[in-house]
Amino acid sequence: MIELRKFERQDFSQLIDWITSPEFLLQWGGANFDFPLTEEQLEKYLSETTGEEPAILAFTVVHQKTGNAIGHISLAKIDRKNKSARVGRVLVGDESVRGQGIGQQMMNKIVQIGFDGLQLHRVTLGVYDFNKPAIACYEKVGFKKEGLLRDVSRINGGYWSLWEMSMLEDEWAKKKEENKKQDNG
Repeated sequence: MIELRKFERQDFSQLIDWITSPEFLLQWGGANFDFPLTEEQLEKYLSETTGEEPAILAFTVVHQKTGNAIGHISLAKIDRKNKSARVGRVLVGDESVRGQGIGQQMMNKIVQIGFDGLQLHRVTLGVYDFNKPAIACYEKVGFKKEGLLRDVSRINGGYWSLWEMSMLEDEWAKKKEENKKQDNG
């Protein structure tokens, strides 16, 4: 089991340690960061998470049993007028807990914040087409593929394509109901 706590300066060094290559940084942070990840870059990122209506809600993922930080996730591009936001920077950084459903727990919690907390209508994300485990995780949570953005990112002389995925509030309500029935049944 996990919990999400607000991302803070004390989390910088752990996050920097997890980001070990330019390719990994691109998958995690998109084009918003340069390798190597630095505290200065994270300060700028953190500044977007403050204020009365922040543009980004960033979280450190904490393992409830150990109390250790094991990942990171954010809800960004929060558009209160159109009731939408974008999940991003999804990372299970602690390799020892990968493959244990942590990603799915993280996604369920961030979607719950979006739909139940912020009363959003639509939550989106982007995932590179070769990241099959992440795509499977997002589909289990209830995200649907909308389209493939071909050759969207250039890396090492080649190109990566990106799946755009989304979930709507009625799909989240249905998924919550299904989960409730499974838990009770």
